[in-house]
Amino acid sequence: MINTQSSQLFLGRQPILGREQQLFAYELLFRDEQAATGNHAEFLDPTQATATVIANAFTELATNEVLGPYRAFINVDRELLFSDLIEALPPQLTALEINESIEPTDEVIARCQYLRDRGILLAINDVGRLDAAHGALLALVDIIKVNIMRLDAEGLAALVAQLKPFGKKLLAERVETAAQSALCQDLGFDLFQGYYFAKPTIIVGKRLNPSQLALIRLLALVMEDAETSALESAFKTEPGLTVNMLRLTNSVSCGLSTKITSLRHAITILGRRQLQRWLQLLVYTNPKGTMQGVDPLLQLAATRGRLMELLAERVQPRNREFADQAFMVGIMSLMPALLGMAMAEILQQLPVVPRVKQALIEYGGQHGHLLRLVESTEQADPGLRELALGQASGISADFLGACLAQALSWANNLGQEQEAAAGEL
Repeated sequence: MINTQSSQLFLGRQPILGREQQLFAYELLFRDEQAATGNHAEFLDPTQATATVIANAFTELATNEVLGPYRAFINVDRELLFSDLIEALPPQLTALEINESIEPTDEVIARCQYLRDRGILLAINDVGRLDAAHGALLALVDIIKVNIMRLDAEGLAALVAQLKPFGKKLLAERVETAAQSALCQDLGFDLFQGYYFAKPTIIVGKRLNPSQLALIRLLALVMEDAETSALESAFKTEPGLTVNMLRLTNSVSCGLSTKITSLRHAITILGRRQLQRWLQLLVYTNPKGTMQGVDPLLQLAATRGRLMELLAERVQPRNREFADQAFMVGIMSLMPALLGMAMAEILQQLPVVPRVKQALIEYGGQHGHLLRLVESTEQADPGLRELALGQASGISADFLGACLAQALSWANNLGQEQEAAAGEL
């Protein structure tokens, strides 16, 4: 069985190189907690293994970390070839390796043509001989992967001579020695892969729970000003998160006497600005929607966000956008501790404005200076606070203390609202 419940996730990645040994792409390989110690993996269900590879590369891990600007070569069997999962992949980053064992029926050829028209690169995998039945498929794909371990030098030369007229890029796979590399170069292969160049490396990440992933996606939708119907649909896929959202919005009630009774109602009444704030706070709550006491990380994040906002109003009075962005910086500053991910990876998934990104990654700009000042209030060293105050113009120690008291009160009220809401269910 493939272990999909581990809090860690594993992904194998082996480079595919060009004739000058420049990086061309990566083949992504299944690895799990047991198989991660070697350069091979054993599993019972190839379809599930490939689905796990896709989920890890394009959902769980930051795509830029896994691939950079290069394509991912992914093995697919017939079942996955026809699945909707394939169509969800970014075409510009995807190359599908079609197993040679797949019978090239008219249906398969039509499906491959459709995927190729979408911009997905196609390769046929593990070719060891020219089979007339695969002629239509060979004519359609972009790359032919030749398993050189299946042939001696003479047989490999003969196969290359047969494949050359198709006009496709030829990829030599399982190249394990310098002699094999030289032979493939002489025969005119375009691409190379194998232990001689690099063994698969293993990328290890922390698996986010579904509600945290949903929240990150919801945040992105709100920040991109998506339609209310799109937000409602996203919430509906996460029942626990929906309960949590309604619980919080009902508890604060936005100053209204009428209880919020539906997602659409909550989204409309809250407005995008307030909805974004609650989503940022909800990241820190229990993923299943249950409240077992007040989470100290939530309270600290809430305090940071509110304190940043109050200070921003002093730095740039009547600039609501500046204050809103300050709140966002404060809330998001603790996400790495919560999610176990680097800040840069988190920001790759959210369309934040440059000044917010600069503040969170390098403490740059006015928001960055305010964040240093806010963090200094959590430290016992008064010297750090004095240094940070010197960078935040217009803010005195007394004003900072008054704002901190307001922020702590706001965060404490939030915790009480959560506990009260939990008691109603």
